[in-house]
Amino acid sequence: MKVLTGMIRPYAWGSRTAIAELQGRPTPSAHPEAELWFGAHPASPARLEGETGDLLSMIDADPVAALGEPTARAYEARLPFLVKILAADEALSLQAHPSAEQARVGFDAENRAGLAADDPRRNYRDSWHKPEIVVALDDDFEALAGFRDPAETVELLRSLQVPGLDSALGMLAGSPDADGLRAVFTTWLTLPERVITELVPEVLNGAVAVLGRGETRFADELRAVLELGEAYPNDPGVLAALLLNFLRMRAGEAIYLPAGNLHAYLRGTAIEAMANSDNVLRGGLTPKHIDVPELLRVLDFRPVSRGTLMPAVRSVGAERVYLTPAPEFLLSRIELDGTGLRLPSSVSFDMPGPQILTVTSGRIEVTGADGERAVVDRGEALWLSDADSDVSVHAASAHAIFFRSRVPLEAPDRAAANAVNGDTELTGG
Repeated sequence: MKVLTGMIRPYAWGSRTAIAELQGRPTPSAHPEAELWFGAHPASPARLEGETGDLLSMIDADPVAALGEPTARAYEARLPFLVKILAADEALSLQAHPSAEQARVGFDAENRAGLAADDPRRNYRDSWHKPEIVVALDDDFEALAGFRDPAETVELLRSLQVPGLDSALGMLAGSPDADGLRAVFTTWLTLPERVITELVPEVLNGAVAVLGRGETRFADELRAVLELGEAYPNDPGVLAALLLNFLRMRAGEAIYLPAGNLHAYLRGTAIEAMANSDNVLRGGLTPKHIDVPELLRVLDFRPVSRGTLMPAVRSVGAERVYLTPAPEFLLSRIELDGTGLRLPSSVSFDMPGPQILTVTSGRIEVTGADGERAVVDRGEALWLSDADSDVSVHAASAHAIFFRSRVPLEAPDRAAANAVNGDTELTGG
């Protein structure tokens, strides 16, 4: 077992307080701190506390010892998942992630085209897909995710009373399905800039009028659009946001985002577990490269409800397991009470394969079968290799919360098949 120090990613939309407070550092931080990475991704591998190396180098030195033979074989000697703490003070870009097949084809095509690994025109940094789950760490995490039921969107657009939206209204009313959503989204994303600079302010004025009348039906959605419009006044992503579900999540609530799901995190602090990839197709709300044809090829326009986005949860004692079809990761939330009065004070694991325990509140003490011990504070994580599978975790403070990321038991033997055939069977272990 190894205590991990996460790597901070300083994107402009990040918070100057959330990650610093999590790690017990002074606030505000000198620069926005957007993500804290705990994993073995080549871009920012976690450091091994008290050592000069990092998690990626340690795994590369002996993949079978670190990952176990089944996981090392199935995932080409890579740790298949990545864990992040996300802290957003401003909206992230509208984005989606490719399927496994799309990632392989896109990565190969860009390599053949001679695009350098750091070329800003690249859509595919690697050949892997990137399903992800995000779990709120506070009660005010907000996101846009998945295309809303077109019938509801027709109501929203009508309430704005903006003539420039009439063609979109017609397309959705006449085809209230994935085809209608594709037509509207494609039209908006390809509008000439002069039309966008006229239409977005009209939409914002319409939103102000609706909210001014005290209408509450789409109040959250319209407030989000107003904030996005203020930050990105000439961006078609502001219009695209009108098509998506708005979600306000409480601590412990989760959403799962499979391939093709268009989404944007708006604000708040959360933990993410995802396949170990950095492939992002952007759709707006960003000055970065947007490849419209490739984005349209990747997006899934089928409408989804808020409830559909939330994964099933199975409770096993103090552990809440979020069930998703992703073969690369299984995430669970564990809350311990140091007094043992309200909740258990300890929990034990006996499961093969690699694991990362990420502490978001309090402190834990982990003891291995060989007597090895490690104390992990809030804002740190613990790496457990395949050989460290049999451990006991105790609350080392009055209250402790940590998240456990691991490879589902069933996944390694069928990961390659899933990547090809899109198997969606739940893999909760």
